[in-house]
Amino acid sequence: MSYEKTFSVHIFTLNAGGGHYATLKALNAIAEQQKRPWHITVTDIGQLTDLLDPYKKLFGVNANEMYNDMLSMDWTWFHPVSMFLDKFFINLLYPQAVKLGEQHWNQQKAIDLVISLVPLHNRAIWESLQRVKPGTLMATILTDFADCPPHFWIEPKTKSYFICGTERATNQARALSVSKEYIVQTSGLIVHPRFYQPISSDRPTERQRLGLDPNKITAIVSFGAKGCATILDIARDLERISDKVQVIFLCGTNKKLAQALQERPTQLKQHIQGFTEDVPDFMNLADFLIGKPGSISISEAIIMNLPMIVDRNYSTLINEKYNADWILEKQVGMVIKSFKQIVPAVEELLKPENWLRYKANVTAIQNRAVFEVPDVLQGILDR
Repeated sequence: MSYEKTFSVHIFTLNAGGGHYATLKALNAIAEQQKRPWHITVTDIGQLTDLLDPYKKLFGVNANEMYNDMLSMDWTWFHPVSMFLDKFFINLLYPQAVKLGEQHWNQQKAIDLVISLVPLHNRAIWESLQRVKPGTLMATILTDFADCPPHFWIEPKTKSYFICGTERATNQARALSVSKEYIVQTSGLIVHPRFYQPISSDRPTERQRLGLDPNKITAIVSFGAKGCATILDIARDLERISDKVQVIFLCGTNKKLAQALQERPTQLKQHIQGFTEDVPDFMNLADFLIGKPGSISISEAIIMNLPMIVDRNYSTLINEKYNADWILEKQVGMVIKSFKQIVPAVEELLKPENWLRYKANVTAIQNRAVFEVPDVLQGILDR
C-alpha cells in the first residue's frame, strides 16, 4: 500500500540496560528497510524526567546510571529494593511528571502515534499526552517476556495498545482487564533484522581469524550491553574444561571486564570483544549461549539457533525471572541456580541426547516479531 501522508511517530526509550535502545534500533532499521511512511522522533524518558530524578538529588547519580552500575558490578540482589523505590518515587512524583509531559507535548508538532519502549512511566506519558493532544494514539511495546505489576509495563486505565511478545504477557494484560482490542500478541520480542540475514562467511575460517580452534565447541558468553563481573568468574571455571570448549566473551561497554579477561593467565582458547553491533556474526560462530536471562539476549539466541545456559536465583532481576521459566517451559536450554555450576551444566548440555533435544526445540521457535510489529503499528495508524 502506498501512502501520500507521512505519519509522525514519537518513540520513548530508556538507557537502563541495553534492551530498550536495541529495540529502538531494530524498529528504526525495519522501518527504513520497508520504507514505512513514518517520520520518527525519539525521546529518552530518563533525560526528559531528569529534573525530577530523586536519585540524582540524593546521590548525585541519576536512576539509569545507578541501574547500569548495578548490572555491571553484579549487584542485582539489590533490584527488589530499587524496583520498590522506583515505583514509590514515580507514584509520589506523578503530578510533576504529568506536568513535565505536558510541557514536552506542547513543544511537539502534530503526532499520529506515540510508541513507548519503556516501563514505569506509561501512565504519565498517556495522561500528559491526552491533556495536550487528546485522542492521540499510543502503543506500548513490551521489551520483557512478562509484566511486573502493578504499574510496570501494562497500565490498564490507559487506552494504549499493548504489544506482547509472549502468551504470559498477553494473559497478564487480560487479567488486568485491558480490552481485547488493545492487546496484540506477536511471535516474540523485536530483534534487529540483521539477525535474520544469511551470513555467508565460513565458520571455521572466521573462528581461526579470531584465534580460535576452527572445529571446537564454542560458547558465547553475554550479559547484555553493560557486561557483568560474573563473566570473569565463568571464565575461571571454564578453564577446567578448556580441552572441550572455547569461548567468545562479549563484554559490552564494560572495559574493566574486558581488560581483566585479557590480562589473566589462561589455557582457554578465547576471543574477547567489547561493545559491538556485530553480535549476529559472533553468535554465528558459537554453538551455545551462557548468560543472564535477558529477554533480548534470549530472543537473539533463539533466532541464531543457540541453546542456552542461564541462572535464576535471588539476585536475578525481577523482570527477568520469568524469562528463565520460559526457557524451561520451551526446553531450549538449562537454568542453574549459580554460575558456580557452569562446568557440570556445560557437560550436561553437551550430552548428545540433551543437545539434540535443545537444538530441535530452539529451531522450532519462529520469532518474526520485527516483521510483524510494523504491520501492527501501521494498522493502528490507519484506524
